[in-house]
Order: sequence, then C-alpha cells, then structure tokens
Amino acid sequence: MTTNRNVARLISSFALAFVWTACSQTVARELRVVNNASAAQAAAPSQEVALTVNPSQSKVNYTLDTTLHTVHGTFSLKRGNIRIAPDGKASGEIVADATSGQSGDSGRDKKMHKDVLESAKYTEVVFRPDRVDGKFPPNGAVSVQMHGMFALHGSEHELTVPVKGEITGDRWHGTATLKIPYVEWGLKSPNSFILKADPVVEVELELVGTTNAH
Repeated sequence: MTTNRNVARLISSFALAFVWTACSQTVARELRVVNNASAAQAAAPSQEVALTVNPSQSKVNYTLDTTLHTVHGTFSLKRGNIRIAPDGKASGEIVADATSGQSGDSGRDKKMHKDVLESAKYTEVVFRPDRVDGKFPPNGAVSVQMHGMFALHGSEHELTVPVKGEITGDRWHGTATLKIPYVEWGLKSPNSFILKADPVVEVELELVGTTNAH
C-alpha cells in the first residue's frame, strides 16, 4: 500500500509539473503577443497631422539651365494646407500663383507668361498630395516621400516629391524639390535660334507654417 501511495504521489507531482510548465509557456506567449502589439502601436503615429502654410513666409524658387546661362526665378504662394492621417493617407493642396513668376528680366518673363505658362488663362499651379511614404510624426524631424497630383497648364500629372522638415510645437518648416518636365507635359519650350533651354525645370519649395494634431 505504501508503495502504491508513493507511486501515486510521484505521478501527481509529474502531472502538476507538466500543467504548470504548459500554463507558464502559454502566459509567456500571450505576454509576447501583447508586448509586440504595444510596440507596433507605439511606433505608428496615432494622430492626424494638419499643416497650414504661411504664404508670406514661404517661397517657390525655380532654376532653368540654358545654353547661355542659368535662369533663377520665383513664384508666390497663394495658400496651402495638408493633412496626413496615421495610415499615411494625405489630402489638401499647395497653390502657387502662376501669374507671379519673375526672373528679373521683363522681356524673358513676358515670354514665359504669354507663350509657356499662359498664366492669364491658367492662373494657378497646384500640388494635391494623396499619400505619404515614411514616418510623419506630430513632432520632430520629417523625411518622407509625398505622392500626389500636380496640376499645371490645365492638366494633372502624377508626382512623388521628397520632403524634409521639422515640426516643433505648433510651428513647422520644410523643403521640397521637384523636377518638372514641362515640355513633356505639353508646355511650349522657350527655345530660340540662339538659346536652348533644358526641358526640365527644377522647383524648390521653402515652406513655413503652423500645425496641429488631432
């Protein structure tokens, strides 16, 4: 009888040890799942970021290479606002005044507005973002690719723009560089018998504004 009781106790001990080990492994797995989910949630932005552009403090610069010289000029911004959701979806628009373009040469600017941009008819140049690739935090440094549609001279073109900047409190500033193949997009080349212009113009946006997160 004593031997049977000892065997029973031994079997019970093994059974309890097995159950305890199985329960411990299950709890450990569940804790790992919870921790991984929490880490992923912490890594992803949890707020929508809304950016408003201050046109008076922002600039649009352009550079066009030609066979004679490099042309530098500017355009004025009219307005701008962008919203970036936690999943990277974006909306809003940045609008430049096409009629404001100037390069410091009245004859060249007159030809640009009349023959190339036709700015009396197409008065605005607009970028409408729809997606952001990369992290866009509510505070700190920003380095992303912003995808959207670029409206110029009455037609829209798909474009991805590299954007760098920084958000500090309710203020932000950033830069974006665009290469616009204006001739390929249907605008007239400013080429003459003497001067040959690059069919791609480089545009740099220097943006400043305010922000809030929701």
